Amino acid sequence: MTDRIVAAEVIVTSPGRNYVTLKLQTADGLVGYGDATVNGRELAVASYLRDHLSPLLIDIDPARIEDTWQYLYRGAYWRRGPITMAAISAVDLALWDIKGKTAGLPVYQLLGGAVRDRVLAYTHASAWELPELLDTVDARRQDGFRAVRAQSGVPGLETVYGVHRDAHGYEPAARGAAPVVESWDTDAYLRHAPSVLTAVREHVGSELALLHDAHHRLTPQQAARLGKELEPANLFWLEDVTPAENQEALRLVRQHTTTPLAIGEVFNTIYDCKDLITEQLIDFIRVAAAHAGGISHLRKIFALADVYQVRAAPHGPSDVSPVSFGASVHLGLSTHNFAIQEYMGYDPLTHEVFPHSWSFTDGYLHPGDAPGLGVEVDEELAARFPYEPAYLPVARSLDGAVTDW
Repeated sequence: MTDRIVAAEVIVTSPGRNYVTLKLQTADGLVGYGDATVNGRELAVASYLRDHLSPLLIDIDPARIEDTWQYLYRGAYWRRGPITMAAISAVDLALWDIKGKTAGLPVYQLLGGAVRDRVLAYTHASAWELPELLDTVDARRQDGFRAVRAQSGVPGLETVYGVHRDAHGYEPAARGAAPVVESWDTDAYLRHAPSVLTAVREHVGSELALLHDAHHRLTPQQAARLGKELEPANLFWLEDVTPAENQEALRLVRQHTTTPLAIGEVFNTIYDCKDLITEQLIDFIRVAAAHAGGISHLRKIFALADVYQVRAAPHGPSDVSPVSFGASVHLGLSTHNFAIQEYMGYDPLTHEVFPHSWSFTDGYLHPGDAPGLGVEVDEELAARFPYEPAYLPVARSLDGAVTDW
């Protein structure tokens, strides 16, 4: 007899960060988990799941993953967007989790099996001053990382997105009823960043993969200038050089620099990144399993990218839960054009709430061989950490106008 979904529950918990988890149960007693976390809009996507999608899932066949995806995407008049696509992502991930548990196999085996032995990971190194940044990069290398994203402070500013004076680690979001307002000076950043990243390259030598994120803050001309000036630093990539909405801007950037470009963490569907891929305006596509339709849709995006020699490198901040992070690692092991996986790490409490089989060793990730996605939820522990409002900062330029991150 065909199995069916008998219950759908939304779990909101905050063990260090806010997470939205969908739990699906089947008549055969299987449980699948999906991640629908949208930083700063967690309650919106939780309501979308609880009030609109969950009732539609009761009595469906959990094996019909693609059919369910198409039903949820095309069945609503309103398509795309971060809330809709995160909710669909959660359903998709939960169904893949159930599929793997039904088969008794890890999800990567259901995606065609491994095409590599392990997945390269990069992490963040951040500090306000250059000497401390170099020490932090060294520490990340001692942790085993072979790829590091370097971010620093900017003279004349009190904060830079995620980087704070006298603070260790990289954390953009802050608890509170409203976003923190930060000041931003693009000219100061452009004067400072090339010398910092060149110094980091000189310090670490040629073998470490070095990355940097401009956080969408530059005009196309400024982005082209930065990419050109960073060529001596031999970056693995320069990320989010200009707001992703203006995709034609990447043409100008591409004309003026050979620095590899990465973009896409705010994209939600294949339609958002189609032109950037097919016109080969980027080198890495950064869509995330929690935000772009789950495994089913990411496979299509990555397959399109493969045709144009664009490599997959999903967004992996600490505000996507270990559920979707695990899904990314399954995709990484089974996707030929997968390049690297961002791994910021998690609060120890998050690891306790979401026990998982994926692991990090010597610079690489592996999803493990537990059936499904290999991530469970300790619901009793999760209930001890209720939702707390938290937001990414808002930036204003020196004249007071709201600007990009």
